[in-house]
Amino acid sequence: MKTSEINENEPLQSLDQWEDDLLERYPEPFTKAKEEYRNYDTPERDTVREFYRLNHRYQTYDFVLEKEREFLKFDKKEMPVWAAFDFLNTLVDDSDPDTDLDQLQHLLQTSEAIRADGHPDWFVLVGLVHDLGKVLCLFGEPQWAVVGDTFPVGCAHSDKIVYPEYFKDNPDTYDERYNTKYGVYEPNCGLRNVHMSWGHDEYIYQMMKDYIPEEGLYMLRYHSFYSQHREHAYEHLMDEHDHEMFKWVDKFNPYDLYSKSPVAPNWQELRPYYENLVAKYLPATLRF
Repeated sequence: MKTSEINENEPLQSLDQWEDDLLERYPEPFTKAKEEYRNYDTPERDTVREFYRLNHRYQTYDFVLEKEREFLKFDKKEMPVWAAFDFLNTLVDDSDPDTDLDQLQHLLQTSEAIRADGHPDWFVLVGLVHDLGKVLCLFGEPQWAVVGDTFPVGCAHSDKIVYPEYFKDNPDTYDERYNTKYGVYEPNCGLRNVHMSWGHDEYIYQMMKDYIPEEGLYMLRYHSFYSQHREHAYEHLMDEHDHEMFKWVDKFNPYDLYSKSPVAPNWQELRPYYENLVAKYLPATLRF
């Protein structure tokens, strides 16, 4: 099934509605009570289910390899990072009740929360760019191939993945090459050898892998891998290095999920810091 044939499926009211579902599943006591986040008057839980029905049906091993070949050439567009944020801002959606802020302002809130806690500047940069991979939507990718909990493909699907019952529609479930515990992998082979379901996490990791320290790259690549860093479902594929690096993934996730506020960051005051930060780590232009 080609992506172009199923682009009409737009199950979420907003790309951020997936994060609403995460807050329901994984509440944590931060500055705002969990029930105050994404408090829709009439929650459309069925749209989240439909999102994962499509995600679990179409995220196959072959699909992921196809998307890697298509997008990791980075031949769609070239622009400075600030132009990329402007590009991303066209995804602003009025249906997110947490905030009216555009994408850059939300990312600034994340990075400012990280900076306020005294983390290294590369960690702050991770907060700034972690959602930049959502530009995939602007290249014609459907929501289920951009956001959503990520998971390994090419091996049996864990029942710890959200809505595991929908994997009954995934052809890999019935393919003996892919439906065993290890599938195409070796025990404790390390996640660097594992293909994850396709989305903005893998895309931004691949874009940044030459520029950011490894700890930050783990944050980018696995921040949506909830079946592991919340449920520990894939210990059998991880090696010791993965476990050490996942401590940094755990540090990042609260900033990702709980940093939204209705107060807009003062971009004029913050601009010199972030322009210097981007110039320190990233090239003048990025390829998408």
